[in-house]
Amino acid sequence: MKEKEQIERILQDLFSSQKLAVLGTHQAGQPYGSLVAFAGTRDFKNLIFATTRVTRKFANLKADSRVSMVLDNRSNRVADFRKAVAATALGQAKETKGKERKKFVKIYLAKHPHLREFVSSPTCALVRIRVEVYYVVWRFQNVFELKVRP
Repeated sequence: MKEKEQIERILQDLFSSQKLAVLGTHQAGQPYGSLVAFAGTRDFKNLIFATTRVTRKFANLKADSRVSMVLDNRSNRVADFRKAVAATALGQAKETKGKERKKFVKIYLAKHPHLREFVSSPTCALVRIRVEVYYVVWRFQNVFELKVRP
């Protein structure tokens, strides 16, 4: 199996098996991490999450759209040191609007139907991260890069 195919398979496994990820933003250079429910597109180019517009993470990404998102499959067991996989996505985040929002809401709610009421609230922003690159790590020493945008 080619390296790119292997990375894509790992990402697809993380997209389907994990419901939560850590979003990284920053406020005047100070890192800030937030646990978010996420969904991803099949082509790996977009990650989606929902948040109210009054949150610190939303204010941070409005001030600077550069973000990271960490997806992982850890179980908090010793076996993780051999088997855990993590992927860090870097990209630009922006609130979705109009037709774009409808398209991404459908993807998001397919994974998180229990969040329908939250996402439908007028105070909720559905945010899309346009992923530029993924760094995929497993066994704490195998690191691979997958660029999804030129």
